[in-house]
Amino acid sequence: MKIAVAKGDGIGPEIMDATLSSIRATGAPLDFELVDMGKTWYEQGHSSGMTPIAKNTIEDLGILLKGPMETPKGKGMKSINVTARKMWSTYANKRVFKSLNGVDTVFSKASIPIDITMVRENIEDTYGGIEHMLTEDVALCRRFITRPGSMQVHKYTFEMARKRGAKKVTCGHKANIMKLTDGLFLESFYEVAKDYPEIKATDIIVDDLAMKLVARPNDFEIIVLPNLQGDILSDLCAGLVGGLGFAPSANIGDNVCIFEAVHGSAPDIAGKNIANPTALLISSCMMLRHLGMTKEAITIENSLYTTLQQGYHTIDFGHGVEKQLNTTQFADQIIKNLQLSTNTDTTNHALINTQSKREVYQILHTPTKGEAIVNGADFFVESTEQPKVIAHKFKDKLPENMSLIMISNRGTQVYPEGSLLTDCVDQFRVRIEREPGAPSLTADEILDFAKEISRSIKICSIEWLMMYGGVKSYSLAQGQ
Repeated sequence: MKIAVAKGDGIGPEIMDATLSSIRATGAPLDFELVDMGKTWYEQGHSSGMTPIAKNTIEDLGILLKGPMETPKGKGMKSINVTARKMWSTYANKRVFKSLNGVDTVFSKASIPIDITMVRENIEDTYGGIEHMLTEDVALCRRFITRPGSMQVHKYTFEMARKRGAKKVTCGHKANIMKLTDGLFLESFYEVAKDYPEIKATDIIVDDLAMKLVARPNDFEIIVLPNLQGDILSDLCAGLVGGLGFAPSANIGDNVCIFEAVHGSAPDIAGKNIANPTALLISSCMMLRHLGMTKEAITIENSLYTTLQQGYHTIDFGHGVEKQLNTTQFADQIIKNLQLSTNTDTTNHALINTQSKREVYQILHTPTKGEAIVNGADFFVESTEQPKVIAHKFKDKLPENMSLIMISNRGTQVYPEGSLLTDCVDQFRVRIEREPGAPSLTADEILDFAKEISRSIKICSIEWLMMYGGVKSYSLAQGQ
């Protein structure tokens, strides 16, 4: 079987080489096809962070083992990791947090074992990356929680729980505040739970969950969360078992699955051969199990556990230098221990307002810096038609001073380019911008066009695309 491999940025090539050598040593019937994906390819002009050949290869093979990839902060670059997960509709992010002998934590010292599986919705929520500046002082991020997306991740979670013989699944949420979005996520959870009567379904508000994970982590078995909350709390759980260096991750979709370590690319230690490959190694075991190669997965896991129990460690954890190994040596020790492994699965004062009474509202406002220009509009439309059909409807009625730029669904571009493996719901965002060099659009022009296009398609809402001081004050679509 052939799988795609992207070594990643920073320490990625080092930990990937260690991981692949361990997989090869088991005799797993796998061929590895390297693909061009990462920061380097983004900087060469590939906006998705991968070459067209890499994209096609991954879609053909359906499995990607991926090293960490860098997203520079504040440079307008979209996360390559998020783009990949969303482009291929890997709707469930599964992370396993398990105590490891040889990795000291507060809980291991207290003899409290941790075995938590967290499933994070992986496509929607604020990670759609759909943002606008409504005014120069007000930024809007659209938060998408859809019934189809919620049902997908909940069904995956309960199916996994049933296969594992789990007794309880917990839904984390903030439905007490976000009643429509988190409310829909929670409603869908209990709707799916009806089909799994042997599993206890419970829910908990996310801030209470954070506290209880730290205080009593062994109360939880499987947890499912919306995207942003799941991202934050999964890193919290990583801290319970020793850090991100011990946190494996699988991104599950119906057509493509991505297995990766969730830690960063650590450019400060890249090339020094001291990085810890454990997270990627355990992620590869999740991949092997997904492919039905359970024997090989258990062999690597048991060898890794043996190596840790023997006290061998990389520089980022463990005690003493006598058994401190570099990345290559650590992988070699795991390979050496492969022959020792067995094929057995081993988880109150009141606040007083002292301000003077106001007669009117206080308006907090910053004077506009530079010229404000209406550059276009995003039309959010309801449709079950194909993106090309929607595009044709808009193009037929566009005035000469406006252009159709792109169409996205749940924040991921589906027109003029995209992947047919991107699952769509019945709401699309259609972006219209003024022609280069044309004057600022007026409200009348946009609303007249909206009136015209509304005869052939339902408009849910419209957001102005503003430029302040010559700077575009709205986001790109994922993959645009």
